[in-house]
Amino acid sequence: MPAVLRIVFVAIFFVIFQTAPSRAEDTWQEIVATAQGQTVYFNGWGGSEVINEYIRWASAEAKTRYGIAVKHVKVSDIGDVVSRILAEKRAGRTSGGSVDLLWINGENFQAMKTNGLLLPPYTQRFPNFQLVDFENKPSTRYDFTVEVDNQESPWGMAQLVFIYDSGVVADPPQSIPELLDFCKRNSGRFTYPAPPDFYGTTFIKQALLELTADREPLYRPVDLERFQDITRPLWDFLDELHPYLWRSGRLQPKSAPEMKRLLGDREIFISLSFNPAEASNAITTGELPDTVRTYVHRDGTIGNTHFVAIPFNASAPEAAMVFANFLLSPEAQARKSDPTVWGDPTVLSMAKLSIEERRLFENLPRGIATLTAEQLGTVILEPHPSWVSAVEKEWLNRYAR
Repeated sequence: MPAVLRIVFVAIFFVIFQTAPSRAEDTWQEIVATAQGQTVYFNGWGGSEVINEYIRWASAEAKTRYGIAVKHVKVSDIGDVVSRILAEKRAGRTSGGSVDLLWINGENFQAMKTNGLLLPPYTQRFPNFQLVDFENKPSTRYDFTVEVDNQESPWGMAQLVFIYDSGVVADPPQSIPELLDFCKRNSGRFTYPAPPDFYGTTFIKQALLELTADREPLYRPVDLERFQDITRPLWDFLDELHPYLWRSGRLQPKSAPEMKRLLGDREIFISLSFNPAEASNAITTGELPDTVRTYVHRDGTIGNTHFVAIPFNASAPEAAMVFANFLLSPEAQARKSDPTVWGDPTVLSMAKLSIEERRLFENLPRGIATLTAEQLGTVILEPHPSWVSAVEKEWLNRYAR
């Protein structure tokens, strides 16, 4: 390259490099300005009053700070929302959709990504996206092994925990085989929700992961020809377990709240949750006695990240982005992590926060039944989402009544 051209090229590059940050900032400010006056229809699970109250707080903050309205559309199964968005696409409704933001992960994210139902990559534009702990929390980048590709925004971390009543159980079981032994000694004192309830399916995945000698196939799309061989230890375990379940396995709870009630009434001695702070929260609200404690299996329990995502045809995509960015803010994440509010672990990296922002997390109370990060131990990553429907279908064939 001639010297003169090289000097011109370097000069142009320098100008672009210097102006890029302000241009990116202006772009986000334009999004914030456009969002004013918009209404976000946020579709998410509505089965927890604790979570609903947090969403009400976040919605009020979004109204005050950004002039946007957030309507929480409470649903029991986000899969139904995905089906509605797919129906809108097939009907040619490429804008003005009924959903602006939805709470999602796993097989529902894969379904939306596969069917082109997501807004093109956008989360990299969020100012607070840079604070996410991608380095130590790989499930913020891979949703049930499916690459996120900036098409959903991390919202919180989750890990399967077991909740037991220490007033009647001295030494809770530390593995799936030990749980079977416990149930044989304490017949009728354990159960799990029937799939496709999320908690029931999660328990089955935990058992599958623990009982499978070679987990590698579980992190690839399901091989239906090998499905029976790979899952045989799971069905052998459940066949042996079910006669010792609550009501001899003839009836299973429909949801996690029902499990909590059974534990509170001491009809069962061990329950489960995907929120490490749930037991402490339930003690505070009086739903569970103060003898309740939390534990995990010695070799780890299944965990993942849950996200919010914007559909391709959202009516208010700018306001949805602004709200999703606010949900990633240190203030909103710290409040969500507070066990007296929700207790949902943060997706943020403490190393990326300022001293003042870190203090928001360091000063959080910890309930008497909440485990520390060290006590939560190893997180086992979710299998590929294709295993969910295959395992649920087989479970229904074998045990549904």
